[in-house]
Amino acid sequence: MRTPNLFLIYVTDVERATRFYNDLFEIEPRMITPRYIPYEVAPGVLFALWSGRCDQVTEAPRTSEVGLMIPGGGVKVDALYDVWVAKGVTVYQEPHDDVFGRTFMITDPDGNLIRVSPTD
Repeated sequence: MRTPNLFLIYVTDVERATRFYNDLFEIEPRMITPRYIPYEVAPGVLFALWSGRCDQVTEAPRTSEVGLMIPGGGVKVDALYDVWVAKGVTVYQEPHDDVFGRTFMITDPDGNLIRVSPTD
């Protein structure tokens, strides 16, 4: 069976986005190119920043989210929110309870949404 193994996040300034995601997720990319920055998030699974078509990226609506599910329930979600707010992130939605548990959302410098929630 084939499963998705590459998730692209469109960015307009790849260097700025790389600094943001390196700091936010405390990870380093597998390699660095002028327009494509991949992070291996699991064996054979890449999360990548892509600015190869930034002339079209700025016109595209933001219709997806990057998701980070963490173990430990609402207490851990709230704790990570505090850590990220201390880093100066832009908060899109403060912590609240939803049908799947405690959650919040921030944005990256390009307005891409990043949601934190408890592990399913």
